[in-house]
Amino acid sequence: MNDLKTQVSRETLERFNLYESLLKVWQPRINLVANATLPDVWDRHFLDSAQLLPLIPAEARVFVDLGSGGGFPGLVLAILLHERRQNEGAAGGAERPWRFVLVESDVRKCAFLREVARQAGVAVEILSTRIENPETQYKLGIVDVVTARALAPLDRLLGLAAPLFGERAVGLFLKGQGAQAEVEAARSQWAFEALFVPSVTAVDARIVAVRSLRRRQVA
Repeated sequence: MNDLKTQVSRETLERFNLYESLLKVWQPRINLVANATLPDVWDRHFLDSAQLLPLIPAEARVFVDLGSGGGFPGLVLAILLHERRQNEGAAGGAERPWRFVLVESDVRKCAFLREVARQAGVAVEILSTRIENPETQYKLGIVDVVTARALAPLDRLLGLAAPLFGERAVGLFLKGQGAQAEVEAARSQWAFEALFVPSVTAVDARIVAVRSLRRRQVA
């Protein structure tokens, strides 16, 4: 997956080319990504998000991305899974309906996400709200996969994700060089299994895959 352009279908490639174009049009008006990363959108943002794909359980159908910003990683994953979703539906093989939800509190960024999804023809729900809101958590319900990038330290991130975690849910969190320290700090409040996966886009970055999440009982 180190060269995303060669790993996807022509239709998916066209969707990502559209995404890149819209990102560059909207960036001067809305700070969607760091300006210095614009010339390297494919690696810094698309590939960085796409590397989560192999860690998603095959049976996963319900996804929520917290603090989506410019759509990383949630909208990228929705685009990558779009054809699988369509093929499964055409074959009548979907046991549960697919659902992608992007949660972003900035209404301008939500407008951008809606425009990319509309032009790309990818079905996602975009909630312009804060994940801490109990009503938001109720709307989301229990999910299979929770993703986030650069949203909050892991202990806080787990607090946001915990109400959504089902028994077999996995949290996939893109973290930097402090990933190990964040996991250790989070264990004071949370019990969970953690798998560290080296990032393909940054030598010192890690993906932290979290399972079996529960709050520690206070003695």
